[in-house]
Amino acid sequence: MAVRGRQCSIANALAVIGEKWSLLALREILLGERRFDQIARNTGASRDILAARLRTLVEAGVLTRRQYEAHPPRYEYVPTEAGRALQPILLNLMDWGDRYVTDGPPPTVWRHSCGADLHPRTVCAHCGEPVTEGEVHAVRLGPVR
Repeated sequence: MAVRGRQCSIANALAVIGEKWSLLALREILLGERRFDQIARNTGASRDILAARLRTLVEAGVLTRRQYEAHPPRYEYVPTEAGRALQPILLNLMDWGDRYVTDGPPPTVWRHSCGADLHPRTVCAHCGEPVTEGEVHAVRLGPVR
């Protein structure tokens, strides 16, 4: 089946990580929970769905499986470079949820190494200025199929 719509890296990324249980599994793994039972408990995902999502993330190179017990064989999930690169994205998604969706105080608070509670922002790698709606524009768009 041919893919319809605009070709773009957002759609490509969502094909790998764009499902709820994938993102929640990544949240737990980036929080340091690496074992299947811990991830299942903390996400609330059913074991079969979670196993499928973790398999997709491993196949896509976002995670690796590392054996931690031989008898019976048991594995933990470790983020690769691609997986670790998702942390700022998840932190920005969390911040958006804190501001626009969650009622009351944020359920999770991160602290930056500077000592302040973290409120992530995207900045231009060249000039360091914040990226805002009026400050950026597309210079090339993927074709629409």
